[in-house]
Amino acid sequence: MRIPPFERYTKGLQMLGIFLAGMIVGAAVFNSIYVAQFEALVTLKGELEMKLEQYETDIKQLNQYKEKHTVIKSVQPRIKLAESKKDTNAELDKLTETELIKRIKEDLSSFLGQSIYEIDSDAKLARKLLERKVYTDISEKDYTIDVKTVLVVDNVLHVWIEVQHYARKPG
Repeated sequence: MRIPPFERYTKGLQMLGIFLAGMIVGAAVFNSIYVAQFEALVTLKGELEMKLEQYETDIKQLNQYKEKHTVIKSVQPRIKLAESKKDTNAELDKLTETELIKRIKEDLSSFLGQSIYEIDSDAKLARKLLERKVYTDISEKDYTIDVKTVLVVDNVLHVWIEVQHYARKPG
């Protein structure tokens, strides 16, 4: 019995090997693009769910106070990263920012329904309560807030807040 000479098939085997290596590399590139797009989709979904929840609570509160014209109907926090801690690695992502806004709105919900003319005494109390308050476990990090300005315009309580990363002390 005769064995066929493999010298005839070396070019074909080389082409098959290159083709298989190209398939593997192509599959890896396709998978990495798919994972990146899926991560972006999950992040967008989380942001949209948080916004929808905020909008639903805002609508419920606005409907509750729509007949009263001299009360605070909603709270609008505005978050800014503290200047002293600002660097390229310390930017707040959208999920963290929306979670902070949600928690701050919960803390300031006691102002809803109060008269806009009698807010000055309660604003000082709220400022003292929220001064250097630590919010824990937001995107696996802790943050402290500082209330800078409180202003009521058109029955909306606007609150400007500076946020810093909070480093826990060991022990």
